[in-house]
Amino acid sequence: MLSCLEYMYHDLGLVQEFNMNPIILKRWLLSIQENYRNNPFHNFRHCFCVTQMMYGMIHLCNLQETLSLTDLLILMTGAICHDLDHPGYNNAYQINARTELAVRYNDISPLENHHCAVAFQILSQPECNIFANVDPEIFKQIRQGIITLILATDMARHGEILDSFKPKVATFNFLNEEHKMSLKMLLIKCCDISNEVRPTEVADPWVDCLLEEYFTQSDREKSEGLPVAPFMDRDKVTKPTAQIGFIKFVLIPTFETLMKLFPQIEEATVQPLRDSRDRYEELKQIDDAMNELQKKTENIPLGWKKK
Repeated sequence: MLSCLEYMYHDLGLVQEFNMNPIILKRWLLSIQENYRNNPFHNFRHCFCVTQMMYGMIHLCNLQETLSLTDLLILMTGAICHDLDHPGYNNAYQINARTELAVRYNDISPLENHHCAVAFQILSQPECNIFANVDPEIFKQIRQGIITLILATDMARHGEILDSFKPKVATFNFLNEEHKMSLKMLLIKCCDISNEVRPTEVADPWVDCLLEEYFTQSDREKSEGLPVAPFMDRDKVTKPTAQIGFIKFVLIPTFETLMKLFPQIEEATVQPLRDSRDRYEELKQIDDAMNELQKKTENIPLGWKKK
């Protein structure tokens, strides 16, 4: 994974354009890996998947022709850093439990603010500073862009970011900085939640990983007397019910919005999501039928069961 990430930076021309020391790039990537925790879901492998999807989207949408290398650097680095030092418990938990992060960031996207802070703490070390040779004014632009993208990954802001992008599609202008930033925010959001775009044998284990993390949190919330979100409660959630709503109401609308600007992504991203939705709806029907059968069996008097 480290070698692949390194290759992406070279392949996109970022190492050459920003005069990065290749040894420092390797050290920076190692430090990034070390600063992801071994959570079931929010780990370095997730960081890699999100960044690999971003790299794929850059090529699929021909963004090298429409965005600057600074924009591509912001997209790639934002993706790599977007979940640094994630503790495995979401913002709702941080706020309700009044954790140190929630107190530090006044309940405003505590995790995303923390990911940003860790990202720039790593970059502040000379041996990991891939931007050491970048002009200070360009660095300010890069820093602001990365912060904006990481903060955009807070799912609480999902509707706001999507609604902001939609009206821009019809008259989208790649020379308009506000339009470009809106696109970059939508891109990192798509990449962050893109597991169901991947083949079933890749996507399916990720659902298990996410549910494991959710259930660990909800168990802790129950033991601490904190509110529990129904979608995280092991007593209320099944894989199909967890995925159907998310795919139908979050994933497909988000990728379809991006598809209006880049129709070429339909086959590679939107169609797999539609297929995944259909698959989970079939699984839910099977689950419902099995549950119905089980109820009927339980209601048969014991003497009849023996016969």
